[in-house]
Amino acid sequence: MMASYWPFVLSMLATGVVSGIAAGLLGIGGGAVIVPALSTALSLMGYDSDVVQHVAVGTSLAIIIPTGIMSARSHQKRGALDMAVLKLWTPFIVAGTFVGGLMAGLYSGDVLRVVFAVMAFLIAANIIFSFQTRLMGHLKESKAVHRTAAAIVGYISSLMGVGGGSLTVPTLVAFGKTMHAAVGTSAAIGVAIALSGTLGFVILGWGRAELPPFSLGYVNGIALVLVGVTAAAFAPLGAALAHRMDQRTLKYVFAAFLVVVGLNMLWKVMAG
Repeated sequence: MMASYWPFVLSMLATGVVSGIAAGLLGIGGGAVIVPALSTALSLMGYDSDVVQHVAVGTSLAIIIPTGIMSARSHQKRGALDMAVLKLWTPFIVAGTFVGGLMAGLYSGDVLRVVFAVMAFLIAANIIFSFQTRLMGHLKESKAVHRTAAAIVGYISSLMGVGGGSLTVPTLVAFGKTMHAAVGTSAAIGVAIALSGTLGFVILGWGRAELPPFSLGYVNGIALVLVGVTAAAFAPLGAALAHRMDQRTLKYVFAAFLVVVGLNMLWKVMAG
């Protein structure tokens, strides 16, 4: 019986390494790696496709908590954490994330996958063509716009199971922050998203009978420990790599990563 779990254990450890580096490098919390990896692993173990996607998203949000803390601390040491933005965004991003976590039960697994893929493509296009800067750049001094953006980022991030960096980073860049400051601040904001979203998914999945073993609602304890510990250990390495890259290179790496992840999600919808 235990032998059948070894592939799952090894895949979660590998996911932790990659997601930790991605979290530090791109300020994304690692969810864009964790969600597809965990949903694939659970599908191969025979769990229902709708449950699989919800568990992947909920567990991803929980894993982002330690990863984001380690990543944010590494960026703070390098002076790339904007505390004013963090204080302005946090209450509204927490509210948006919690609502998204509770509403995720209204959507099927495939709907969550399509949301993930479409948003990944839009974000990648925005990073390359900077249309968000043209649309929102002149509003960067408005606190109301910042708060509205935070709530929207929180809601969408919760449905995607990501720490919000893929939305927060380009939004902060559009508001005039440097790429390095946006990545560092996004990592800290991701912790707030993850805490709120995790609570929503625990409540949403509470009492479901078909969940994998050691699950608390839609959060799986085995994956949480394996990926969380490994990712938190490797996040500082990603942060160090980010500060060695110039901003243009960092943007293109970010965009290419999102396109690959989005295509993978769409492939799962069509294959299913």
